[in-house]
Amino acid sequence: MTSTALFIRPETPSDIQAIHDLTAAAFASLEISDHTEQFVIDALRAAGALSLSLVAELDGKLVGHIAISPITLSDGSQDWYGAGPLSVLPELQRQGIGSALMRAGLERLQELGARGCCLVGHPGYYERFGFIHPAGLGMEGAPAEAFFALAFNGKYPEGTINFHPAFFASGSQSG
Repeated sequence: MTSTALFIRPETPSDIQAIHDLTAAAFASLEISDHTEQFVIDALRAAGALSLSLVAELDGKLVGHIAISPITLSDGSQDWYGAGPLSVLPELQRQGIGSALMRAGLERLQELGARGCCLVGHPGYYERFGFIHPAGLGMEGAPAEAFFALAFNGKYPEGTINFHPAFFASGSQSG
């Protein structure tokens, strides 16, 4: 009998190519994606801006990943982070792997003393983790229904957030 236990751990250098490949695969058929998510993770890593990079393993195979990086807020609030991209191999999506990665990421952020987390994602998915559409907080260019925030102490900043510049990585500079 094979184990089907999901194991979540920090990335190691030997995971980097697998993270790149699984992220590309996870977003390949998503119409709202510009298909640059794997390049965003690579750029965050290169910039030293991956505060957390967690992988999910199932039977020794890398099946999921979440990247978490620092964000800036226009009101000067500190210790806020952005979650994403969150990736799961297409054939294993909708089986709880992404949820397990998100919960582990949020738990570790709180252990690091973070005040909160923001993300841009699919409406209807992130509320289960406590994310809301807070009044007075948003991100330029992100539709209000796709912008989410979770304050660990219940106090939300006001203004706009900016993800790390690596989020604009396109991969085109690599040829």
